[in-house]
Order: sequence, then structure tokens, then C-alpha cells
Amino acid sequence: MFIYTVKSGDTLNGISAMFGVPARKIVTDNTLLNPARLAVGQSLVIMSDERRYVLREGQTLFSVASEFGVPLETLLEANPDLNPISLQPGDIIIIPQTRNFPRRPALLNGYAYPTITSEALDCALAFLTFLSPFSYSMTTDGEIIAPRGEDLIYRAVRSAVMPLMTVTNIFDGTFSTEVLSAVLADDRARERLIASIIYELESKGYYGVNLDMEYIAPDDRESYNAFLEELADRVHEGGYVLVTALAPKYRADQQGILYESHDYEVQGRIADYCVIMTYEWGYTFSAPMSVQPIEEVRKVLSYAVSAIPSEKILMGMPNYGYDWTLPFMRGNAAQSIGLAAATELAGRTNSEILYDEATQTPYFYYTENNVRHIVWFDDPRSISAKLALVDEFDLAGASWWTINRCYTPAWLIAQNYFEIVRF
Repeated sequence: MFIYTVKSGDTLNGISAMFGVPARKIVTDNTLLNPARLAVGQSLVIMSDERRYVLREGQTLFSVASEFGVPLETLLEANPDLNPISLQPGDIIIIPQTRNFPRRPALLNGYAYPTITSEALDCALAFLTFLSPFSYSMTTDGEIIAPRGEDLIYRAVRSAVMPLMTVTNIFDGTFSTEVLSAVLADDRARERLIASIIYELESKGYYGVNLDMEYIAPDDRESYNAFLEELADRVHEGGYVLVTALAPKYRADQQGILYESHDYEVQGRIADYCVIMTYEWGYTFSAPMSVQPIEEVRKVLSYAVSAIPSEKILMGMPNYGYDWTLPFMRGNAAQSIGLAAATELAGRTNSEILYDEATQTPYFYYTENNVRHIVWFDDPRSISAKLALVDEFDLAGASWWTINRCYTPAWLIAQNYFEIVRF
């Protein structure tokens, strides 16, 4: 697999010839919405073991080997008919793909809303360990409300993907501090919630439960930990797994309602797996910036592995970007945009895609109806850089929010890095 960055003058057919990969495969592998309009700076996943390179004036096999990070011996073996001492500009050199790392086992989770299309679901299912339909909600008396889309469970199991029952403290469409507080304060409501979860696990064929409880009152930290202990005992008695979702913290005593009641050490001990939601630095009402700056993720993971066994951690991956209007004004909402749609927008507006090395994230500017915009999103380069953190920190794997938009490059890159675990 190669990741190729489009240059001025490149065409799909030219890139196809360069790598010996059919143009239609490049289109499919990269979810290209408009193949006729490639953007300068756009990166593409090329599923090939080699590329064809046209030698330039003054270049040697040694300089080409250095430029592409390929051992000279490997380059010579791949080009047995070339005489290294009589090369000419215009000669075609085969550059093989070299893998300097083994594919390691990894767990991959994908959250999905019930509104997901069959196309988007099919795009991801072959690459997942877990599917987490989003979500069961709850009431103050511990009753749970099932989401629509029970066919997601069937589709997952049929594809050898383990469905997880996702439970949240969402009430009337938003995460509710008050609803969870009421349940934790009432023994009968808490028992009703646990019993309802166990019933759904048994009756619907789930592999386990995925708890995404957010905006928990700081005063409820200990009662929430106790609830998790009790739930874990019941879940494990039935042979199921417990997964918890955690806000991205830099330290144990981090302040704020998103963080204080997410006890990394306790949840790392109780849960089988912990999803660290390492995204939303750039968000709907933030100033324009990367959704997932790599150094911020690295800082979160550095703390996470000090409190949670690394083999339990799934790193969060965003499957979206944001489009901000400029000049930015506090209170103005950015618009969420899919990754394939972002690259199509760049091509349609003849915008050059730039790449921020500090955050390992692409972005571009465009103007529409006399309004200037900036879009921060993810592409094969940034996805590859961030998935490398799974190896760097020896994590269990990664978790995507959400898979409702198909973006095939993410899955091809994940498959290139990992041997995806199936139970």
C-alpha cells in the first residue's frame, strides 16, 4: 500500500499508470465522489506493492533509494534489467513497497446510528471487531429506551462482527447529568437499569455492553464507580464484556464536568475495554482547528496508559471534519462534513489541500458566495499517522465515531496496519 499526494498536473489515469492499478479501483478505494476533479494536495490510498518512477536528470539508483526510503539492495532486486551505471533520464524504475513493521492483532469498534445506510454499513463491516449501535437511552427510574434498527445486530452477527449494546444517559436528545444522578441515587432505579441491560444482552444476542455516560456530576464519581462494579459483576457472570467510553484526560485530577467522574484507574480495572474519545479538539463552536491534533492525542494516551492497562484501550478516531466560515466569530457554528465530501469540495472549488505537520491534519480554504471558509478534516496521511499511535502505545485497537459515512481509505489503512481480531 502506498499513500500518494496529488501534484499539479496529475490525472487519475496518470496515477493509475504510475502504480499499475486500474483507475476504477483507485476511485473505489478512495471513495472519490468526483474522480474527474482531483485536488492538489489530496492524498490517495494506492493498493499496490510497487510504483513506476520516471528517473530525472542527475538521479541515480542510490538517490532514488534514499528518496523513497527503500534499501538499495531491494531496489536492485526489483529492477534486474537495469544497469546502475548506465541509467538515463526517462528510465522507468520499479519502486517496491517495503513494510518495516509486522501486522499486529487489533480490535476495531465502530459506532453507528440506526439511520446508517446499507452502503455505509457494508463499507465498514468487513473491517470491524465490534459494532456499537447508538444508542439505548434511559429515564430517571432506570428504564431503558431501545434504539431503532435492530437489524444492525443481525447484520453484524452475519458478518462475524460482535454487536455491543450501547447505553447512554441521553434524555430528550442530550446527555443528561440529572437523569444519571437520579438513577445513581435510587437503589431500585439502579437495579432496574442493570436488570434491563442484562435482559437486553440475553434476548437480543449482544456480545456485551458499551457504556457512554457523559456529563456526570462530579459529586457522582464514587457512586458511578460503584455502579460500574455492580454492573461488571452481573455482565461477567453472563459471559459478556463491559466496554466504557472515557473523555480524553491529560491527568487524573483534570477539572470539568466532562472529566472529573471519569475515573481512568477504576474503569481500567473494572472494564474489559475502554474507548478513549480522542477527538473534538476542533468542534462545532470552537475556533478552526484540527479535530484530532496528534500531539494532544499523544498526551492523553501517555496519561491513559499510566492508569489503564494498554491492552484494554481503544483509541478514538473521528470520521468527520468541520467547515468554518471566516473570519471566525465566537458563537458561530461550524458545519460537520464527511471526509469524502471534504476532498470533493476541495476539488470542486479548485482549492489546494495543505497539510499541517504539527497536528498531522489536512486543511484547505475556499470561497463561496463571497464568504471565505476553512475546512479541517482527515485523509489517508493523517489517519495513517494517528493509527500508528496504536502501535506506539501498544493499545488494544481503535474505535470510530461514527461509521455512518463511508470512507474506505480508513479501513484499508487499518487493514494494512493490523490483523483485525474476530471472536
